[in-house]
Amino acid sequence: MKSFNYYCPTKIEMGTGKTMELPEMLNSLGIGSSILLVSDPGVIRAGLIDPIQTRLESSGYRVSIFDSLAPNPRDTDCITGAAQFNDIKAEAVVAIGGGSAMDTGKAIALCGPNGGTPADYVDGRREYTNIAPIICVPTTAGTGSEVTRSSVITEAATHRKMTLKHALLRPALAVLDPELTYSVPASVTAATGVDALVHAIEGYTCKITNPISQALGASAMQTIVSALPIAYKDGQNEEARYAMLKGSLLAGLCFGSADVAAVHCLAEALGGLYDTPHGVANSVFLPYVLRFNSTENRPMHAKIARYMRFAKDSDSDDIAIEKLINGVTAFTENLNIPKLKDLPGVQKKDFPRIVELAMQNGSTPSNVRTVTADDYLAILEQAYKGI
Repeated sequence: MKSFNYYCPTKIEMGTGKTMELPEMLNSLGIGSSILLVSDPGVIRAGLIDPIQTRLESSGYRVSIFDSLAPNPRDTDCITGAAQFNDIKAEAVVAIGGGSAMDTGKAIALCGPNGGTPADYVDGRREYTNIAPIICVPTTAGTGSEVTRSSVITEAATHRKMTLKHALLRPALAVLDPELTYSVPASVTAATGVDALVHAIEGYTCKITNPISQALGASAMQTIVSALPIAYKDGQNEEARYAMLKGSLLAGLCFGSADVAAVHCLAEALGGLYDTPHGVANSVFLPYVLRFNSTENRPMHAKIARYMRFAKDSDSDDIAIEKLINGVTAFTENLNIPKLKDLPGVQKKDFPRIVELAMQNGSTPSNVRTVTADDYLAILEQAYKGI
């Protein structure tokens, strides 16, 4: 019988208006008074930070804002943020935003107290220890970083996407407030929503999945496929926004104690080279990786087709798998996510470098079907041609 483990110490608070209770939550965790608040300029311009900062400061917290981060966060951003963390003698990191803010916040909480660069920890030159408390408040429904042990950071000098991964990187607290997602643009809603869907699919199907991750992933898939088209068309739909934030959370819990796989490996390579939004990159590869993977464990792939309502319970496995690939393709097309060949900067001459980066990704061995460099190249070619 297969052994497995599942661990998530993060306290999760979800509900409309929950962010206004943040001071009380921090106090209950014994968080000190000096906070580095990590966010991105778009979230700040949207006016989401001001009321939270005011609430924290009126409760006695000293808040310093760090917002110098890119959509695909760089190691240089994290090093700058770590210096600010030390300058203000911060005792905790509160990350408010999408995956970029939360992943940057995690890296700052690691490098601030311990020194070094993100690469030092990825490459084993430094040990994960003495990490400052991390509090995550997502403003998009996609990354799931608020409950994972991972932080994906781009090495600016090489374009390598590195994954910091350790149990100590799991946030102490995740606060999920659907109100913060109402103003998210439709295109971002679509891309981040597909990112969450891929988390659920890959966390469910990867080689190191487990029964708990699969139960969470099944629920996430059902929720996201149902809610995302509604949230995309009507960003003010409270039920759909709540459902998407819940689906993203479940998907994060799914892969957070399992892994992602080939879709993410290609997507992270693409993002590292071209700064492609992560959810868009996931979307362009999803149908083609599913087609490749579906020859491995066909009953499992037929099952996820039924979870997402692309196939009926009465369909044979072969029919269900065909409906899975067609259904996912139509699903992303209806969200108006661009194709690979239409993405800015993408050139066929870079395919060997994309393959190289994907093969270096630590999640490649987790893919349900063993994937080689030639396989990655073939998937790239198919995605580029749209066949």
